[in-house]
Amino acid sequence: MPGETKKSKPAQKTAPNTEQKVATAKPAPKTEQPKTAVKKEAAPAQKPVQKPVVKVAAKPVVKSVPKNVPQGSGYGGEKQGAKKNKPVRTKESTKKQPMLNTHKLAPFKYDMNEILSASRMDPAKASSFLASVIAKASRISTKEAKEFVKTFLDSDDLTKEEYDKICKLLDRYSKFR
Repeated sequence: MPGETKKSKPAQKTAPNTEQKVATAKPAPKTEQPKTAVKKEAAPAQKPVQKPVVKVAAKPVVKSVPKNVPQGSGYGGEKQGAKKNKPVRTKESTKKQPMLNTHKLAPFKYDMNEILSASRMDPAKASSFLASVIAKASRISTKEAKEFVKTFLDSDDLTKEEYDKICKLLDRYSKFR
């Protein structure tokens, strides 16, 4: 606009009260200390008098653990995961035994199910039989599993042919450990 002049922004105003207070503030009058008071820095350092220590035999404190708190949970000042002084066990040397290779468990189950479906064993009994064979062969040894299978041969649930096939499967899917 031609007739108007540009107005500049007004400078930010500061509170006049704060400026005056700072400028006109008088220092606080110093209070005189009583003449009887002695400064600590000026006093010579004195050694404290040591009193004789008397040791009293205390009763041992037994902390009771509630029944619902498991041992080693840190209750009563015990640290979590703290190692306790347990006797060191020496590992007895045992011979490696053939056990079921757990990495090849799925093909083993498939082959066993084929043998068991062709057998005269009851299907409900066959599933628990298979689970027991796998457990014995993978945890104890294939030898124990073969002995377990032989008990079913003796009870006429399996034939000699089926027994031989199962033993060959156990040997094929086993590994020494």
